[in-house]
Amino acid sequence: YQRRVHGETKKMCTRSARDIFIVDCVRTPIGRGKDNGSLHDVHPVHLLAHTLSELMKKSNVPKNLVQDVICGCVTPVAQQGANIPRLALLQAGFPKEVPGIQLNRMCGSGQQAIHFASQAIGSGDMDCVVACGIEMMGVVQMGSDASPEIFSGGDSDFIKKFPYKLVHQGVSAELVAEKYGISRADCDKFALESHRRAHQASAAGKFKSEIAPVPVADKKVEVDEGIRWPLNGQTLAKLKPVFKKPDGVVTAGNASQISDGAGAVLLCSREFVEKHGLRPRAQVIARTVVGSDPVMMLDGVIPATQQVLQRAKLAIKDIDVFEVNEAFASVVLSWMKELKVDPAKVNPNGGAIAHGHPLGASGCLLMTKLVNELERSGKKYGLQTMCIGHGMATATVIQRVDSAAPKAKL
Repeated sequence: YQRRVHGETKKMCTRSARDIFIVDCVRTPIGRGKDNGSLHDVHPVHLLAHTLSELMKKSNVPKNLVQDVICGCVTPVAQQGANIPRLALLQAGFPKEVPGIQLNRMCGSGQQAIHFASQAIGSGDMDCVVACGIEMMGVVQMGSDASPEIFSGGDSDFIKKFPYKLVHQGVSAELVAEKYGISRADCDKFALESHRRAHQASAAGKFKSEIAPVPVADKKVEVDEGIRWPLNGQTLAKLKPVFKKPDGVVTAGNASQISDGAGAVLLCSREFVEKHGLRPRAQVIARTVVGSDPVMMLDGVIPATQQVLQRAKLAIKDIDVFEVNEAFASVVLSWMKELKVDPAKVNPNGGAIAHGHPLGASGCLLMTKLVNELERSGKKYGLQTMCIGHGMATATVIQRVDSAAPKAKL
């Protein structure tokens, strides 16, 4: 291609991006982020180590072939501090030569780990990378990595001089609802449907193929703990608004749950897949991250979706399954309304309102759900998008790989 350099037009060389495949993916069951939650007594390092080990066992790829482990964690302090992926991979028995790095793009951290892994492979730097995420919100409190004023405001000199008003995400969820005309009844109806779909999927055993059961004491945790069914609209309607009283739309019932969980995705280049006789499950087609208004904060999923579709050279109608993080019902509803998306295609097995949102893990959890749903349904394209604090959003398009070739042992 050509570009202007110091006033002159010069020919530039560019390297074609290589094909990037998701070879396998796995997640833990999602526990309630409470003292009595099903995963509460598991150390975060051990939970992530278990997830990494299960991924490698499932993929049949030796641990020594992994070139990096990239991990999303939103509150990387205390038990989740000190570069948790490095500690976890060592705990899991990876060779000492395998490195690990933690990142924080808030709620999009797990998805960003997938993006960074994809970019490392696409650039030719690496061939086999694990993207993962961990968050135990019942063990390490959300927001404990920052000064309280960042999330609660105040009258400090920093807050007064900051160029934007710093607000809670719940306040932004109310602003989004007002901007796009989303009602309280809309939000409660959406929440009810999330629980119904999640319960139906869990009862039918749809999650068994993607969940790595976690040993806890003398039992195994095998199912998502947050799903509530039966549930009725009257119960949700009785809950009081939290952020805009008395006529707000956001309640504890139509927002995501505080949760514990981990997930991991193995990404490889075409060359690596062919060399080792692997059978990939999906191909990463396009990815993006955008910034949006930091006060409105949560509607960045709209431009992120538009941008990633443009990069994939696809239209909304081409996507068969969407995974849109249910941080708040108003976010997903406004996204569907603005982009005119068929609700039947969105979060077909429920979302974070039902099963929970372990912040740094959720990007990998949603990708694991998306890959498995494309395989179950025999559909082709999937799109994942997540709203992010301070006004950002991530989006990824994947394509199911239709291959009957047997997996080969390495």
